[in-house]
Amino acid sequence: MKKGIFKAKVNVESQKKLYVFLIGLAFLALILGIIFIFLISEENLIQIKDNITVFFNDINSGNKFNMLCSSIINNFTYVLVIWILGISIVGLPLILLIYCFKFFLFGFSISSVVYTFKWSGLLRMFLHCFPHQLLFLIVMVLVTFYGSSFCIKLFNYLFLKKNINFKEVMRKYLKILLVSCVCCLFVSLYEIYISYYLLNLFN
Repeated sequence: MKKGIFKAKVNVESQKKLYVFLIGLAFLALILGIIFIFLISEENLIQIKDNITVFFNDINSGNKFNMLCSSIINNFTYVLVIWILGISIVGLPLILLIYCFKFFLFGFSISSVVYTFKWSGLLRMFLHCFPHQLLFLIVMVLVTFYGSSFCIKLFNYLFLKKNINFKEVMRKYLKILLVSCVCCLFVSLYEIYISYYLLNLFN
């Protein structure tokens, strides 16, 4: 019994370390994305400013259904690619790369909008990101955690011959995919039909 309790504690401790690592990685990628705006050329800054201005000015001019489909595909792609890579043994580096890229992109979006609209950009960014984009980032953390954990367990099972309840692990992994997809659907619906409407009030 003591041996079982010890294994459980080790497992919880390793999961905690993985969570801390992923959150730290996300924070680092986010900061790098924010400061990247100061490292690009003046010509690129002008182009970014023009693109963002056009995006916010035309935010409600497109077909809502097409925009919704595009948003769903974009969000689902992140989740599905990470989830599928989790099933492979060699997918861990790619999972972390995609994870960092998403947080880097989010940080860059924040600094770009603030650079373009100054102080009013903070409110625009808040409406554009809260609460749906925050939820999606949480989903990214969770699916990356479980994808990374699945990779590690699969490696231990195949090469280190450690016993795992593969059926139970896979069941939980499928449940994470289902929950993540439901969250992605909510994120897209909120973004297109609520967030874009609120942002249009500033145009």
